[in-house]
Amino acid sequence: MANGVSVAKNKPTAPSFWRDEALPFIEARSIEDGRSVCYGKHAHSTFSIGAVTGGESTYLNGKAVERIGRGAVVVINPEQVHACNPLDNRLWAYRMIYADVTWLSELQRDLGMRQSGDFHAFSTTLTTLPDLYHGLNHLYAVLSDAHSDTLQRHSSAIHFFSEVQRRLSPAPELKAGENRRLARAAEYIKDNCQRSLLLDEICTAASLSASYLIRAFKHRYGMTPHAYLMNSRIEYSRAQLRRGRAIAEVAAEAGFADQAHLQRAFRKFVAATPGQYRG
Repeated sequence: MANGVSVAKNKPTAPSFWRDEALPFIEARSIEDGRSVCYGKHAHSTFSIGAVTGGESTYLNGKAVERIGRGAVVVINPEQVHACNPLDNRLWAYRMIYADVTWLSELQRDLGMRQSGDFHAFSTTLTTLPDLYHGLNHLYAVLSDAHSDTLQRHSSAIHFFSEVQRRLSPAPELKAGENRRLARAAEYIKDNCQRSLLLDEICTAASLSASYLIRAFKHRYGMTPHAYLMNSRIEYSRAQLRRGRAIAEVAAEAGFADQAHLQRAFRKFVAATPGQYRG
């Protein structure tokens, strides 16, 4: 939303989203009482980093599941399957920052950490470093403050993510060509997520057998091709809802059977309704 104002009113269990048209590469989310929140396994095309500010939750990242509480900072690479959920209906509060991968890749290069323009993933998935915890909360405060201007928000974002790069060691780079065919399968699904897809056509696009695709795709991305398709539709829907488009229109365009189908999938993947997200 223009001027970086909140796009969802604060409610006891409702998530609040922040966006600014002047800074399209960053988005923020917070919830003060998430005891009724329930996430299914999902992934984002963005890099995600979040802080637990109250209570406790379970944190799944890939195959690892941990119990985390206030002071924990979760680090989630793009396309990494993850989920966080409260423990036993207890109070749970958190803040998340989502950064565009292209923007973050350019920052990595500017900092001298990369020669190419490709994003370098992190090996760290969880940390309790106090400076990163306080830094994330400070960035969220600056972003969500209606009195902050674009320069202040932009500068704060660069400062925080530069600290993230400095404090967290990136994971070793993959060899050229590794997982290339699986990446082609993933790209094909994303590029064609608005229509019905057949397994055979994904296999043809990636030059893989069906049995290998099913086994290797889940190992690489943490979800089946079908789950990846649904996740891609949700990512597409989020982008359209940020533009203020009608929910029913987005549902039809994204490939969902109807608005109710989008509502169910959106709650599962985003733990919010399309209306709450759009604001």
